[in-house]
Amino acid sequence: MSITKWYILIISCILLQFIPCTGQEQYKKIHRKAIKLISEDKLNQSIKLAKSYLEDDPTDQESYFILAISYAQKDDIETALEHVNESLKFGLPFTRYLAGPRELLDPLIKSDPFQKKISNNGPFLLHGPMLSNVESSKAEFWLRTYKEQPVSVVAQEVGQEDTIKSSTFQTKSSNDYTATIDVTNLEPNTKYKYYILLNGEKFDKRWNFVTYPKKESPTKIKIGFGGGAGYTPYYKDMWNTLSSRNLSAFLFLGDNVYIDHPKYPFVQDYCYYRRQSSQRYQNFISGTSIYAIWDDHDFATNDSWGTPNINKPKWKLPIWQKFKNNWNNPYYGGGSNKPGVWTEFSMGDIDFFLLDGRYYRDSPTKKKPSMLGQEQLDWLFEQLKNSEATFKVIASPVPWKFGVKEGKQKVYGPLGTVKTNKEQRGEIVPRVNDTWQGYSEERNKIFSFITKNKIEGVILISADRHRSDAWKIKRENGYDLYEFESSKLTNIHTHKVFSESIFGYNQKCSFGLLKFNTVKTNPEVTYQIINIDNKVINKITIKHSQLQF
Repeated sequence: MSITKWYILIISCILLQFIPCTGQEQYKKIHRKAIKLISEDKLNQSIKLAKSYLEDDPTDQESYFILAISYAQKDDIETALEHVNESLKFGLPFTRYLAGPRELLDPLIKSDPFQKKISNNGPFLLHGPMLSNVESSKAEFWLRTYKEQPVSVVAQEVGQEDTIKSSTFQTKSSNDYTATIDVTNLEPNTKYKYYILLNGEKFDKRWNFVTYPKKESPTKIKIGFGGGAGYTPYYKDMWNTLSSRNLSAFLFLGDNVYIDHPKYPFVQDYCYYRRQSSQRYQNFISGTSIYAIWDDHDFATNDSWGTPNINKPKWKLPIWQKFKNNWNNPYYGGGSNKPGVWTEFSMGDIDFFLLDGRYYRDSPTKKKPSMLGQEQLDWLFEQLKNSEATFKVIASPVPWKFGVKEGKQKVYGPLGTVKTNKEQRGEIVPRVNDTWQGYSEERNKIFSFITKNKIEGVILISADRHRSDAWKIKRENGYDLYEFESSKLTNIHTHKVFSESIFGYNQKCSFGLLKFNTVKTNPEVTYQIINIDNKVINKITIKHSQLQF
């Protein structure tokens, strides 16, 4: 390697905040690639990849996990168990092996030595609980178990003796051993503690949550949002930072786990399970109501789109089902008749509308492309027109502001419809086409609808760019729109800050915080950028009077 290249490498490591130069900057990709190799029965290659990483970091849990799967697939259970023990020694949760991918781990799990480990470590709550869909009198809890079994939740108002028990639900293999449990008859704005019953027996841990204010009532709340959550153990403290903020909800706006392999179900499972098995992450989602949409890296591949056809490419419906199995939104698009991940929810007098920018997206080379598809666009218009909320927050997986994504990309067509080989070069288009800038006519329709119907109090939020920003979108007709963007939760890769923004930040991982106060005579929302160290970097307050006609 030349002196110049060594110099660049050293400087890069310094800029990456002293992350070890062992490939850590691509950590989310290394073991994901190994699972793909195992899926293709290229076991020697997956073993070589894992061992290569262990040369740099002999304590890496994930590499031992990959070796355990690889040798299990070779029917070398003795060697597989050696790597199981190594992974556990360095902190991998035992439940990772029970979660899966189950088909890949089946030879290991069924072996007598491993069955003894199972009998000594139960009972097994693999993932969750994840709090979601909180209302003033209701809350839901998502979880995953090892086997199909009855589950329920018992909630108790803090300081009170009476308990409220949910109905009993069954985790099902058809839903990847998950269930959603709802607890009703709760009081608004009230703190509860809760525990899980597995087969009627109490699970050891206890968690807390707070119900929302009554719908349409003035309130003070805190909402977090962000994207760009590639699996990076070095940044695992982000989940502790988020937990410390006592947020009423958190919105994952895309690139939540980074799959990038829509045709490989085992890779998809692996990426979800790896994140969901993190103790810090579990602590965070157990007490903060979680909502999620996807972007390109969870839907398909970089800067990808789906096509207007429900079933084409043919991987779209299966990956939609995977998404549903691993999150718990109020609903998912138009359901099985019109799949998607768009959804909405309310907190007091604030409405949130979360968009799906991938499933029905047209090619950006089309003359008048649509990002949302007509049905989703009609849904958004109906929701906005009927909303009586003080603030209406529209969440997009990609930026609304023009000129915030540089460079060019090679466009081939929907993955799986047109081959992306070297002989078929594809068409070079500006990368801005991946944002709303490439779908400007549809964006104009949305903004014009807001003006025509005099819809006040609209705030825009987004993700995709690996930084946190605040932008003002000036308009000739109607009030100026403010956009808050954040997508560097745990990513290492960084995108530059633009001087045209109100402010921007990319030095460390960060998330966006929205603090609403609609109790004031002139209601307001304050946007803050908070970094992984829990420091407020920038903030701006927008009054409702600035969002009126």
